[in-house]
Amino acid sequence: MSEIKTLVLNHKQIQQKITRIAYEIYERNVGEGEVVFAGISGMGYVLAGLLVDKIKEISPLKVEKMKITLDKFTKKQPEVELSHDIDFENKCLIIVDDVLNSGRTLTYAMEPFLKYEIKKIEVAVLVNRSHKLFPVSADYTGYELATTLSENIQVELNESDSTVYLQ
Repeated sequence: MSEIKTLVLNHKQIQQKITRIAYEIYERNVGEGEVVFAGISGMGYVLAGLLVDKIKEISPLKVEKMKITLDKFTKKQPEVELSHDIDFENKCLIIVDDVLNSGRTLTYAMEPFLKYEIKKIEVAVLVNRSHKLFPVSADYTGYELATTLSENIQVELNESDSTVYLQ
């Protein structure tokens, strides 16, 4: 038996969501010296790159991108790694992931940043499933989608044919 996949967002719609999120980020951070985008490995990191590119296109904000590497599928996180060290002092940090489900992954992703004097931490996601089990919510959301716990969201981001499917 094959799994039924329902198209939730097509490439054009995803590009529109990314543009809208980028403008929201710019509007809320127009006075910041620098905004650091920390994308969670996988599609979160790809989304962070797309947001950085769009913000560079629409604004004079100074932006930097880094990767957060962790295991999204384990309940006990062994170690969260950052792609490189930077000076976070007095900067805005935006943690980016493709899908916000329970908040567990984003909670783990914040851990390495707690030792820095960051001005503020915000969260950007493409799809928010709203199954909140951890005290994490998205500051920037591309699409809100009510799903059952047994359903999965599949995000594929690339230059020519990005899609979001519910399966």
